[in-house]
Amino acid sequence: MYHCFSRKRFLKLIVIDITIIAMVVGFIKFSGIDWSALDYESEKDGIFLPVIMYHSIVDDSSKINQYTVTPEIIENDMKYLKNQGFETVLTEELVQYIENDVPLPEKPVMITLDDGFYNNFCYLVPLLEKYDMKAVVSVVGEFVDSASQRDAHVPEYSYLTWNDISEMSQHSCIEIGNHTYAMHSTDLRKGSSKLSYETPEQYSEIFFQDINKLQNLLETNSGVIPVSFAYPFGYISRESIPILKKSGIKATFTCYEKPNYIVKDSDCLFGINRYNRSGNISTEEFMNKALKK
Repeated sequence: MYHCFSRKRFLKLIVIDITIIAMVVGFIKFSGIDWSALDYESEKDGIFLPVIMYHSIVDDSSKINQYTVTPEIIENDMKYLKNQGFETVLTEELVQYIENDVPLPEKPVMITLDDGFYNNFCYLVPLLEKYDMKAVVSVVGEFVDSASQRDAHVPEYSYLTWNDISEMSQHSCIEIGNHTYAMHSTDLRKGSSKLSYETPEQYSEIFFQDINKLQNLLETNSGVIPVSFAYPFGYISRESIPILKKSGIKATFTCYEKPNYIVKDSDCLFGINRYNRSGNISTEEFMNKALKK
């Protein structure tokens, strides 16, 4: 029997998430620090790959905000991409291009969604299938655990359960990504980043345990093994990369808003930049920014 999450608590968490992500994006933009592990910043270096980052999809226009869109907004985005000749790809296709020389579409684009809201299933999947598109949905393990025990599948605020993920992954348009098991927080550390007083060995053990806990739970409960990882709140940790590779991760997603150029080097997939899709602007305004080379 499911027990609903408190709407008040959920909205409070959303406000906190929005504040934290806004601070992180601002810091990244204005700190002068280049967070990309490797930069391929010109067309001659590789294949241009714009990546869009969504979060929650709610069928209520009064709830639109910087991290929430309606089904109508995301459908308009899909129509726009189709009309411009873009074709969606999944992480595994990028890996196949680099490792096995499998061609990518002439104009590839990625659609990603963070946090693993249940509304990603009930609203997104039908649209993906309608427009023959694909998306990467990155889930947080402890959210899934909690939803599997107590939640009522309310599109407005519920998270995916293990069964939902299993069913969702049967659709070829969906790829499941790792968003940490229990590091989607700033209570102790900034997302999954290393604490200043931790030794590299201490951080490695803690991070490895968290990432592999979700990898194992997803394989056991949902039959999927993620090859991508999304940094919570965009807090990037250079020390995380060898640990992620050891865990079977072949690509990471950031919140840094800039173009990507894919080359025949597997390291170029570690630090894929993404443009956050705010529900407060039009499709045309957003796409003019996100699709700019």
